[in-house]
Amino acid sequence: MSRIWLNGFALLSVLLFANAPEYEANQPKQNASEAVTGTLQKLIVENASVTIQLDLNGLNGSSSLVARPVTLHFAAAPNSFFPVLVFNDLLRGLQPGSITLALQNSSSAGVIPLRQGDGGQDAPGYSNLPSALRSSLKRLTVEKLPSRQGVDLAVRDSNTGFTFFNIEGHQYNYDAAAQSFTITGGRLVISKQFASTLGIPSETGSLAGTISIGAAMRPIQIDQLVRGETKSMVMPAMQHTVGPDTPNLVPGPDVIVGNIENVAQSSAPVGTQVGLAIGTDSCNNGDQPVDWFALPQTDHPVVPQNLYRMSGGANNDARFEQIGQSWMKHTFLALEESVCGTCNTSGCQTGSHLCPGCSDPYTSGLNGDQGSIGSRAWVNPFTGNFPLGNTANDHSGHTHNGVSHRILVETSDLIPGQNVGASYFGEAAYISPHEYTWCQSHPTQCNMFNNYSYRQFSVAGGPSFFSFPAVGSTVRMQAAIEAWAVTGATINPIQPDPGNDGIWLMGYKITSPSAGVWHYEYALFNQNLDRGIQSFSVALNAGVNISNIGFHAPPQHPGWANDGTFNNQGYSSTPWSVTQTSDSITWNAETFAQNQNANAIRWGTLYNFRFDADQPPQTASATVGFFKTGSPMMVAIQGPAGGSPTPTPTATATATAAATATPTATSTPMPTATPRPTPSPRSGPLPRPRPTPLPRP
Repeated sequence: MSRIWLNGFALLSVLLFANAPEYEANQPKQNASEAVTGTLQKLIVENASVTIQLDLNGLNGSSSLVARPVTLHFAAAPNSFFPVLVFNDLLRGLQPGSITLALQNSSSAGVIPLRQGDGGQDAPGYSNLPSALRSSLKRLTVEKLPSRQGVDLAVRDSNTGFTFFNIEGHQYNYDAAAQSFTITGGRLVISKQFASTLGIPSETGSLAGTISIGAAMRPIQIDQLVRGETKSMVMPAMQHTVGPDTPNLVPGPDVIVGNIENVAQSSAPVGTQVGLAIGTDSCNNGDQPVDWFALPQTDHPVVPQNLYRMSGGANNDARFEQIGQSWMKHTFLALEESVCGTCNTSGCQTGSHLCPGCSDPYTSGLNGDQGSIGSRAWVNPFTGNFPLGNTANDHSGHTHNGVSHRILVETSDLIPGQNVGASYFGEAAYISPHEYTWCQSHPTQCNMFNNYSYRQFSVAGGPSFFSFPAVGSTVRMQAAIEAWAVTGATINPIQPDPGNDGIWLMGYKITSPSAGVWHYEYALFNQNLDRGIQSFSVALNAGVNISNIGFHAPPQHPGWANDGTFNNQGYSSTPWSVTQTSDSITWNAETFAQNQNANAIRWGTLYNFRFDADQPPQTASATVGFFKTGSPMMVAIQGPAGGSPTPTPTATATATAAATATPTATSTPMPTATPRPTPSPRSGPLPRPRPTPLPRP
C-alpha cells in the first residue's frame, strides 16, 4: 500500500509529471540518466463512500447551531473526476478535481434517518443544521484544489462554489492490488465564508468534525515511459452515457461553452461593488483541433464573463439588463476531458490543442485569477486577434484590490430584498482566433457566432457576501439575451458588414403596466461587433406622448496601467445623452472623434433604452449609429402607433475613424454600408458573412 501524508508533502523536482501529456508543453525534459522508466496511470473515482461527522456545538459559547452530533453518509457520483496519479503502483499525487456527493441515509441521535426521496432541506433530522448547509446537502462536493490556493481539499456547494469546510490533517492511501484509494483522518474546519454566513467570523478555522473517503478507482490514461519518454499511451473507454445535449461535431474547429459551472464571489466588497467569477467548461464542437497555445503566443481563446438580471413588470420579465462584466481569461493547457461527450485525441497534439469532442475546465477561481485575466480592450472580437507577447495580459504598473478585473457588480443589484422576484443569468464565451483564420481558408466551415452560452442562477445572502444557487442547466451556444425571448421578447441578429465584422442582437419587449399605458423596453447586445454602437433612435409618430425615459448600462472597469484603452484611462461610464424631438427620441454616447474611451456598446455588453407611451405598439424602425466606423443603419422594431411607421432617421452619423480605439485594428477594410430597413422580426435568417457560418441554434 502506498501512502502520502499531506503535512510536509512535496513532490521532488525529478517527479515524472513532466512526461504526462498535459505537462509536456511546459516542462523541461529530464537528463537520460535521471529519467524514469515504468508505468504512469491517471485514475478517477469509479465509485466511493464518504462519511462526514459534524458537531458544531459550543462554537462561540452557543449550542444553537446543532443540537447534537450528526453523521452524514454519501455516495460518490459514478466516474467523479478526481484524478490520482500512480507510477509503478506507487501513489505520486493528486490533480485538481472533485467528487460529487449523493446524500444517503444518515443519522443523528434521537432523530429519524433521511427517507428515500427526501431533499436535504426538508428531511427530518436536519432542521437543526445551519440553513445554508441544510439547503446544500444534496449538491455537496469534495474538491481537490490547486496547490497555490493554500488549502488542499474543501467541501463545497457544487452549484455555487460556496465553501463550507476546509480539510486538514488528512492522509492519502492507495492499494494497487485492490485499485482503491482512501482519505483518512481528515479534520473539517469552518471556512471564512461559512463562518461569516453564520455570523461568527471569529470561528474561522474552528474544528467542526471529521471526514473519511473510500473509493474504487479506474484508469483513464496509462502511459509507458522509457527513460522519461512516452513510448505508448492507452486511454481506456469511459463508462458513461453521453447526454442528449451532446454536440454533434461540425466541420472545422468550433470551441463553445459546454457548461457554466457556477458563479462565485471572490472577496469582500470594495465600496459598493463585489467581484464575481464564473466557472466554465469549454468544448470543441468541431472535428478539427482548436489551437490552445499559451501566452506569450496569441493563438488561444479568451474567456469574457457577464452577469444579467431579468426583472420588472407583473411577471418580473419586462426588462433584461446586464449588471456586470469581467476582463477575459487567457486560456492555456487544454486538459482533454469529456464534459460534452467522447473525447478523441487520436492524431491530436494534446495540451496545446483542444481535441475534437474534448472539453477543458476552468474553475471560477481560475477565471477570476486577477494575474491571468487581461483587458477586453486589446481584442478584436470578430477576428480574435490581440497583440503578440504578454501585452494583452500585462499587470505591471498597477495593484489589484478584491474586485479588480473580475465581474464588477453593484451590491444593490444583488441584494434579494431590493430585487424581489428577479432572475439572474451567468454568461461566458470563448473567443478564438483559430476559428477566424480557419474560416478564411475554409469558407464553408465558419463557427464564429455560437461561442456564447448561459445559465440561470438565483441570489442569496448579502449585503456583503452572496451565493448563487443554480436554477437550471447550461443553455449552449446562445447568448444570455435569448433567455428573454423565452418570455415573449423579440430578439433579432443584425450584421452590418458581412465578412468584415461581427453581429449584434436587437431585443425588445412591450408590456402594458396599466390601462392606456405601454412600456417599451429595448436591449442592444453587441456580441462580437468590433466597431461598437454609439447611438440608438426610435421613431415617434404624431400624437404620441412618452414619459419615464430610461437608460441602463453595466459598470465599466476603471483605467489600469497597460489596459489597452486610450492613455490607460479606462472606458467611460457616463450615461448616454437623450434628445427628444417631435418625431423621435435618440440616445447617444460621445463619438469616437470626441472621445476614444466613450461609453459605446462594445463587444460582449448589453445596454437598455426604455420609455412609457400612451399609444399601443406597431411595426416601426429604429436607427443605430456605430462608434468606430460605418454609416447608421435602420432596424425593425415595434414602436408607438401613429402616423408614418418609417420616419426619416434622426441619429447623427458617426465619424469614420482611421484607427480603432483599441490597439488592434480591424483585420480587413470595412466598406460603408448604406442605411436600409431590416426585415420584420424573425422573418428570415441572419445575413451571413463571407464565408457562411453555421445557423444559430
